[in-house]
Amino acid sequence: METLVDAALRVLNTADPFDKARLGDSVASQWLNGTITLPYNPTLDLPVPDRPARLTQVKLVKPGQMPKLGRGGSLQSRQAMVHSLAHTESWAIDLSWDIIARFGKQEAMPVEFFTDFVKVAQDEGRHFSLLASRLEEMGSFYGALPAHDGLWDSATATSDDLLARLAVEHCVHEARGMDVLPTTIARFRNGGDEKTAGLLESVVYPEEITHCAAGVKWFKYVFLRSMGKGLDGNEEDAVIEKFHEVVRKHFRGPLKPPFNEEARKAAGFGPQWYEPLAVKESKTTTTTTIAF
Repeated sequence: METLVDAALRVLNTADPFDKARLGDSVASQWLNGTITLPYNPTLDLPVPDRPARLTQVKLVKPGQMPKLGRGGSLQSRQAMVHSLAHTESWAIDLSWDIIARFGKQEAMPVEFFTDFVKVAQDEGRHFSLLASRLEEMGSFYGALPAHDGLWDSATATSDDLLARLAVEHCVHEARGMDVLPTTIARFRNGGDEKTAGLLESVVYPEEITHCAAGVKWFKYVFLRSMGKGLDGNEEDAVIEKFHEVVRKHFRGPLKPPFNEEARKAAGFGPQWYEPLAVKESKTTTTTTIAF
């Protein structure tokens, strides 16, 4: 009988991103409707690939070498923006299935953990498929432009630490996406592309809030469990202090404001979590500056 981790590994080992999204959607539906019943086989330790299977149709460059996306005033700029978003979502599919396969059994996580990230994975697959389809409607296609794999670089750096993975990928990066999406939506709208703006506004944006919320929720759980406490434990200050410690250790540089305070609050991610991480203290003076 196939377990959820077995199926997650099949998704990770599927190279074509469209097939990956379709398979992930099918696996998620089977888990959520009860066709797949076991999260993993406790007697087996299955190897998780260091890097998921990926096709080579996307030219990869270093993040600093990415061409500017522009502000959405031209069709070319809007195509570049949608391509970048689709690429990010393609990696988000892998990140969601990877956290299930890599950490679920290893950390003896409860069934609710698997269900939450299955839902995230299904959302990310839908986002990729919708954005890739929209890109074709705009006269381009996924793979037409270069992209970078910064998200997976962070995944590799946190591959042996669930707290770090949750903090960096599922809190910091997801929250950053929420920060920039309203501006991105406005750029499409100002450029006359109401269809892409509507897609981002009605589907992607609200679901990204739930993804960040999952990261916050399970970061709290893992840390509080290590202290012998449950999620209802009144240890918010300790959780936040641990979050700061983990992010400073595993995320390069300070967080970049401005922050989408409304969306972050909706995800259970108040300013006490992130504002201290955006402040760079001077070693020679007592003044502080915000790092952009």
